[in-house]
Amino acid sequence: MLVINNISKTYGTFHALDDINLHVRRGTVFGLLGPNGAGKTTLIRIINHIIAPDSGTLAFDGHPMTSSDVVQIGYLPEERGLYKKMRVGEQAVYLARLKGLDKATAEQRLHQWFDRLEIDSWWNRRVEELSKGMQQKVQFVVTVLHNPRLLIFDEPFSGFDPVNADLLKREILHLKEQGATIIFSTHNMPSAEELCDDIALINHARVVLSGPLADIKARHNNAPLDRIFIDTVQQ
Repeated sequence: MLVINNISKTYGTFHALDDINLHVRRGTVFGLLGPNGAGKTTLIRIINHIIAPDSGTLAFDGHPMTSSDVVQIGYLPEERGLYKKMRVGEQAVYLARLKGLDKATAEQRLHQWFDRLEIDSWWNRRVEELSKGMQQKVQFVVTVLHNPRLLIFDEPFSGFDPVNADLLKREILHLKEQGATIIFSTHNMPSAEELCDDIALINHARVVLSGPLADIKARHNNAPLDRIFIDTVQQ
């Protein structure tokens, strides 16, 4: 679904990404893992055409990626971006229409998702009345509403209690079962171990380990992923 070739990005003398090469297989959950500041969010912004790389290329679904492919991506950023004074339903419809849905379709799908996540009673509430976790549920729905082929979740569980984190994990796996390809960016290794088929560990702007999660764990005597990461970066 996505091929990342020799992507590099610098800001002055700071190397944010240094010759990144990754393959994201169609229909899988791909874990983009690493500590804060490793370069994960920079790479996600390049994929979304928010910023441009200094060098390297992206291929999307078998062709060189262009800005027109971004409509096929659903992106949930770590920094949430809802308008605090707007009502939840009004804002969700507005954001859905930016992704190409007409008003009737947007409202129908939103009510289905809101009912599924038991948040339909929030429709007429202002965003500022919601907790961080409640706002995050709304933004998750808006991210997936237009049925994108590639979903990118950047630290999707921050702000969630364990019950709602588990709910969101189930929804992510359900989206995978329906055919979505998912990039899951996090520094939370236990969550990645639950969800991911393939992983790439990034540290100091470089990929230090990548491949199918099962193969990586087998090479490390089935150690927990957080232990594998610590051992890898300390080598």
